[in-house]
Amino acid sequence: MNARYDTIGRGYADLRRPDPRIAALLGTRLDGATTVVNVGAGVGSYEPDDVRVVAVEPSRVMIDQRPQGIAPAVQACAEALPFADGSFDAALAVLTMHHWSSIADGLREVRRVARRLVLLTWECYPKDFWLLDYLPQIETIDDDIFPPMEQLADWLGDLDVAPLPVPHDCSDGFMCAYWRRPHSYLDANVRSAISTFAQHDADFVPGLQRLAADLQSGAWERRYGHILEWPSYDLGYRIVTTRS
Repeated sequence: MNARYDTIGRGYADLRRPDPRIAALLGTRLDGATTVVNVGAGVGSYEPDDVRVVAVEPSRVMIDQRPQGIAPAVQACAEALPFADGSFDAALAVLTMHHWSSIADGLREVRRVARRLVLLTWECYPKDFWLLDYLPQIETIDDDIFPPMEQLADWLGDLDVAPLPVPHDCSDGFMCAYWRRPHSYLDANVRSAISTFAQHDADFVPGLQRLAADLQSGAWERRYGHILEWPSYDLGYRIVTTRS
């Protein structure tokens, strides 16, 4: 069982709080479902509260951070789901499949137990994303672990793919949540709840030092200050829903 988050998942309940706008968009994709399995459920973000939900999470650290009163959690992994065929109307998988040991096997299992799949995943960074100027490694890291849409279609069949622009004040602290709050990337606690940083933080020290210097000197704002007027930004996140 891949329980990477036993190591890097501490503090997620405080820093990875569900954003209500993202929750609403995911909820529309689950409309009509009365039973949902949340695969790679973590601390329970984005689980609907008006249907029967079963959470699947490999990490005991993450399960122990789940609030009381939410859906029951089964300690298991996506690649071996302990449910019968067609047990659920829909499956939800939010920024999780890039941590599975085999994405193909995990998606096959999810499709076996659920009639519809709703994924929140990532496709590519815009070329003008300022963080790439300081930490270009993140693009290579994420390109290597997130499957392209074409590969998802090969595995899952006909898909509906919709962009998910990130609000400037997003409460869910994933990688690009702080795109309009650059000082946040200098906070080690913030970075600890972003898996790419948690696993590679030492490699980013030189880039973060340059960012700190540019923020202090005003160079960052002179170069990128125009984005401080933007309410949201398409940073490559996608909501993917199976059509059949």
